[in-house]
Amino acid sequence: MFASWLTFALLLGTFSAGPSHAEVETRECLYFNINWEVEKTNRSGVERCEGEKDKRSHCYASWRNSSGSIQLVKKGCWLDDFNCYDRQECVATEENPQVFFCCCEGNFCNERFTHLPDGPVIESPPPAPALLNVLVYSLLPVTMLSVALLLGFWMYRHRKPPYGHVDIHEDPGASPPSPLLGLKPLQLLEVKARGRFGCVWKAQMMNEYVAVKIFPIQDKQSWQNEREMFSTPGMKHENLLRYIGAEKRGSNLETEFWLITEFHERGSLTDFLKGNAVSWSDLCHISETMACGLAYLHEDVPRSKGEGPKPAIAHRDFKSKNVMLKGDLSAVLGDLGLAVRFEPGKPPGDTHGQVGTRRYMAPEVLEGAINFQRDSFLRIDMYAMGLVLWELVSRCKAADGPVDEYMLPFEEEIGQHPSLEDLQDLVVHKKMRPVFKDCWLKHSFQYIHLKNCSSGSSSNKCVCAA
Repeated sequence: MFASWLTFALLLGTFSAGPSHAEVETRECLYFNINWEVEKTNRSGVERCEGEKDKRSHCYASWRNSSGSIQLVKKGCWLDDFNCYDRQECVATEENPQVFFCCCEGNFCNERFTHLPDGPVIESPPPAPALLNVLVYSLLPVTMLSVALLLGFWMYRHRKPPYGHVDIHEDPGASPPSPLLGLKPLQLLEVKARGRFGCVWKAQMMNEYVAVKIFPIQDKQSWQNEREMFSTPGMKHENLLRYIGAEKRGSNLETEFWLITEFHERGSLTDFLKGNAVSWSDLCHISETMACGLAYLHEDVPRSKGEGPKPAIAHRDFKSKNVMLKGDLSAVLGDLGLAVRFEPGKPPGDTHGQVGTRRYMAPEVLEGAINFQRDSFLRIDMYAMGLVLWELVSRCKAADGPVDEYMLPFEEEIGQHPSLEDLQDLVVHKKMRPVFKDCWLKHSFQYIHLKNCSSGSSSNKCVCAA
């Protein structure tokens, strides 16, 4: 009886509330792109919003205000965003951003846009009819519970702001400014990977997918170091991850540090090898481009095109997880959080010996007998790359016989989670290396030779030959 009465009361309350709280469907938005010539899109028009059925679509607008002069940047459709729910007008509420951003629901609701730092003034709804007062008071406990649930959901959604503006001037430190061409709305979409220093999100920045690496406050030093490495002159290379920008988010204990780079849908070499065997030509191409990227990272590049000289950089955490793959299987090196520069006349900074991933540590690192010189650190990277090449060979289809399931180096000998002592015993004392199986040696790839790019010229090509 009580359940029937409660159902009736809820239905009556819903119908009495009228259509003002119903979800407004957004199918079309006005479209504009100030960079239409560069991005090869239409300059203006109408954009039809096509999203998933269980997600809502919105319209958005972004603009600049220079001393009262409004410059429209972009308009179009926006993905499902809690901050846009039930907004019938496009109103930016941030105090004084460099780029204003607003979103709303309803067809062409982004035709007009405005900025109200204190939020839009919304008139109170007319008082409810007296006959409904009893229902309102009787439903008060249910209403309070609903508000608590909505508040909890809102707080969950705002742990990671779903969109923002990439601001590289908030905490510049000692690094030069990031090469970001203007501030752009940034929306986090999904977590793609988690690691020692945080997680990596797939995000959308205008019409481009990007990767956002989020560091917690305790790993600020790693974020700072990676940003400085990417900001080093001469770090633009086809086999190095393209850096877009960096910023600080939040305050006090909720502070996060974001690093924005290009996004590669194929993911890391580790992930690719887990689900795919490679042909001989694919093995050569991945190996060649990976070697070229590491050779360029190690290289001293003289001053060119207005940029200062690029010093030699040791990666210090080279592994298949830190090698990304482009659509054509070209390798791209990333994750420079432990990298160290060797600039003439300057100390290299933190050169603590035992850093990186244990499985890929060279024997001298495991033994604690490293010579803290430039060439020693570069050789450590080369040892790690040899292990990654073994991973590639183990998943190659060119050999006679079946292709085994993907395994990490030394996984067969000491498992997936070896201790430092396990690796010291295996690699240093027993001097073991990953095993080459007999069926591999029947094929010419036992003679794989990756010729290093000639020093002093980053344009020379590495060659993979049998």
